Amino acid sequence: MRPLCLIAVLLFAAPVAALPPPCNSGAVFEDLDGNGRRDGNEPGIPGVAVSDGRRIVRTDRRGEYHLPVEPGRTTFVIKPPGWRFARRADGLPDFWRHVQPQAGPVLKHGGIAAEFPACRDFGLQRDRRQPGLLQALVFGDPQPKSAADVGYYERGIVEAVMARHAAAPASADPPPTRSPRNAADLGLTLGDVVHGDLALYPAMNRATARLGLPWLHVAGNHDLDFDAARDEDSLLSFRRNYGPDTLAWEEHEASFVLLDNVIYRPGQKPDYLGGLRADQFSFLEAYLPALPRERLLVVAAHIPFFEPTPGRESFRRADRERLFALLDEFPNLLLLTAHGHVQRHHFHDAATGWKGGTPLHEYNLGAASGAFWSGVKDARGIPDATMADGTPKGWALLSVPVHGEYSLRWEAAGAAPDAGIALHAPKVLRRGAYPAFGVYANVYMGLPDAIVEYRVAGGEWRPMQKVERADPRVLAENMRDDEATALRGHDRSPEAVPSTHLWRGTLPTDLAPGEHAIEVRTRDRWRGLLSAEASYRLEAVAE
Repeated sequence: MRPLCLIAVLLFAAPVAALPPPCNSGAVFEDLDGNGRRDGNEPGIPGVAVSDGRRIVRTDRRGEYHLPVEPGRTTFVIKPPGWRFARRADGLPDFWRHVQPQAGPVLKHGGIAAEFPACRDFGLQRDRRQPGLLQALVFGDPQPKSAADVGYYERGIVEAVMARHAAAPASADPPPTRSPRNAADLGLTLGDVVHGDLALYPAMNRATARLGLPWLHVAGNHDLDFDAARDEDSLLSFRRNYGPDTLAWEEHEASFVLLDNVIYRPGQKPDYLGGLRADQFSFLEAYLPALPRERLLVVAAHIPFFEPTPGRESFRRADRERLFALLDEFPNLLLLTAHGHVQRHHFHDAATGWKGGTPLHEYNLGAASGAFWSGVKDARGIPDATMADGTPKGWALLSVPVHGEYSLRWEAAGAAPDAGIALHAPKVLRRGAYPAFGVYANVYMGLPDAIVEYRVAGGEWRPMQKVERADPRVLAENMRDDEATALRGHDRSPEAVPSTHLWRGTLPTDLAPGEHAIEVRTRDRWRGLLSAEASYRLEAVAE
């Protein structure tokens, strides 16, 4: 036999070591030394929930969990109160792994590569934060479309958060993990992490990681793999970077459920619609019944659950009603959404399928990017980006005590910490003119039933009238853009749209000639008294 033939026969006959089957089991353990590995003296933690986004199991007395191997799913630990995860290299909490024995479809932004997963243990460390008050930063739509926009996000939002909390007075009893750089306990981004260019994810993560918080991400319609052939594959690149698209996270004060509610419909118009998948309902049906009812439940998603344009279905009604049926036993409940680059409060009732005893509050917050990083730049080179309804770019702060209550505030980037109202009034009026001109108050967090009052020249307080019209400040910016003979910014400000939080008061013209102070006040549900001031001048004109 020829030598080459002999070698071939021997190679063919040699036993081939079989690869181990994919494993979706492991343990959740107390990582006592923080090295991310389970050492011999580190105990398992019993009773911890582990999920693949459809099923939920709990660790046994040894801290072990077992889930079936279902290719294409992401296994994650639902963080229990009083514990925290170590950080991954990108700064995100390390609580998930993908089950992907074979590579998914070839996608422009990478998708999820093949992994032949071994068993995976997850480490938890005890959280030094004591129960009492949870504070969460909430970002809507950071949405950079370029590296320059990522820079605006880092300097205009991340550094603004850091500066705001560094300047804030320390509380009498700050939690031991709270610091000026890390002044909240948790962070959420409600989708549109980027504007279609998913290659910007690492740069966004580096910027957000500067805040030093465990940060969770919801997928938005601009986070999709648009070259995917079906909805099931449309978040593979998002999931590679951020883990599960459906997840839960628990603190002493609140339970959080984050949901991908964007249904991708390639080849149809529109190519996406708000809704939920069957596997998400399986997860919710397995998870929600065991939650304590006295704790606040926060459901976070990208697309609003209500219809911003009445009569046009942007979220599937059947899905909303099915979700609400699962939620109506929870007395302490808050919905958080984004998407619109305007700010609104919506209170669900029977008209939208909510059958709970009291209206269900959905806070549809404004965008961190404001109006898509548009408008004239400030002295630091950051676009003004005031939104089309007059809300400034910024972020929300959610505060939750231990009894199921919550408070919300909108933090306007670059503004004073107590800013909550923007005023517009004419500079000068003719004394004795017909009183047809007014002062407008844009109350960023104004609820539908808010009472807003004003007074002029120290007179008596009078109620302002709620109006749904465009904020004159944005209209004026639109006019300046129209009249300019050169671009005033990379992109001009958006066209003004009717604001849902605008009030108007008529200015008197029968006062003495000269400058007159305008004062506006309102009692915010959560922050108490808010006020703002402006002025106008009355000129005496000879007939």
